Amino acid sequence: MLSCSLRRVGAGLGAATATALAVVVATPLGGVAAPTAPHTAAAGDAARWLAGEYADGVLPGPFGGADWGLTVDGVLALAATGVDPSTRQAATAQIAANVRSYNSYDDWGIEGFTDGGATAKLLYAASAAGGDPTDFGGWNLRAEALSLVSGADTGHQHGRITSRTTEASGQDPSNTFDQSFAVLGLARSGGAPQETVDFLVRQQCAAGGFRLYPDADGAPSASCDAQSNATLDVDSTSMAVQALLASGADGADDAAQRGAQWLAAQQRADGSFGGSGPTSGANSNSTGLAGQALAAAGRDSEATRAAEALAALQITSGNGGAAATEAGAIAYNTDALTEAVDAGITDNLRDQWRRATAQALLGLAQVPLGRIGLDPPPTGGPTPSASASPTPTGSPTPTASPTPSTPSTPTDPPTVDPSASPSDTPSTPVATPTVSTSPVAGGPGRLPTTGVAIGGYVLTALLLVGGGAVLLVLGRRRAT
Repeated sequence: MLSCSLRRVGAGLGAATATALAVVVATPLGGVAAPTAPHTAAAGDAARWLAGEYADGVLPGPFGGADWGLTVDGVLALAATGVDPSTRQAATAQIAANVRSYNSYDDWGIEGFTDGGATAKLLYAASAAGGDPTDFGGWNLRAEALSLVSGADTGHQHGRITSRTTEASGQDPSNTFDQSFAVLGLARSGGAPQETVDFLVRQQCAAGGFRLYPDADGAPSASCDAQSNATLDVDSTSMAVQALLASGADGADDAAQRGAQWLAAQQRADGSFGGSGPTSGANSNSTGLAGQALAAAGRDSEATRAAEALAALQITSGNGGAAATEAGAIAYNTDALTEAVDAGITDNLRDQWRRATAQALLGLAQVPLGRIGLDPPPTGGPTPSASASPTPTGSPTPTASPTPSTPSTPTDPPTVDPSASPSDTPSTPVATPTVSTSPVAGGPGRLPTTGVAIGGYVLTALLLVGGGAVLLVLGRRRAT
């Protein structure tokens, strides 16, 4: 222990100097320090593995062909970490060129259908990846999404994102994931109407958790509390918490914090989370989303514990065994990790690893969905920008034999959008796309630069160094 107050003051100034220097070194020229999370290196490794799974700008589905929902998930993962901008740019261009391959059945020869959930997810992805959500592959996705929001004449369904169809249909396939993406995408592209946020809040039960489906017994249900047998879902709650925090709408923050409190109560002793139904066991998809939501809500302790659980499921060169060459990939659960260590990641299981890694690494990076593309990536990569994600030129025709995404089966881990596939009912598009031939510089998602100089910080640090040194010398003389 130091024996005099001068030495303690000197030590304090030394620590302050070190802190000041660390801030100066870590702060970009724009004057905004990059966020840090306890497992950013692991997030970067996961993103690099996932980037290596792309081929010609797309991630394949379990049966071959482009899986556009998964390709979007991967773009979000790369944008959150700043890893491999060239792959993210290529993937964003492919998604923009194939909007209708994802949010319709056009590729199957069934015209007249627009899926609300897929449209909402595309709107959010365009914003987060630095594209122009009003001209993404020639589509005004904000206008598309707003046209799919239920009007005031629909009663308690007012504000719900729905699908458009030319045929009579019953229960709409949209769910709380879709509504969350709608709120996120609208908030990021000009503002989320209050009614879209209000509908999302009605999916929250008094306990704090959110249900996945806004319908009960085959018909729209007024609210979560109005459904006597509502199943509260970790994944849906994680999405809703992040959407509400990003919305800036009345009542949203209180609902988000109640949701985060419910999430924290669901966390297991090892930091992991499970979903609901067939995904109720501990898994990396649910843990990644929950960890990301807890970090967004400021619950850093629980978010760190979730990141630790995710890191324990990640393959490294040291623990990978037969899968050591797949370093960075994150297993769906401990059984999947054990199997890969013994036999490698086999072709029939690779799809599960892609989906698990894309969602899990969000809980390692801990950049909220509302901030992806706006904040500097925690791994130190470049921030997504509109100029880095060009809108493709030419006709938006599929380039890789695309097949519309299929819904997850009970044995599959949940993806970021568990109902990404359109329902079986077709409908009518609202616009004929016109293709933009140039990117929109400075569009949504581009990080603003402030031009703050760092000279003042350096001068302060040098003064602190000198003052600390003098006081330490005086302290030593007093002690002797």
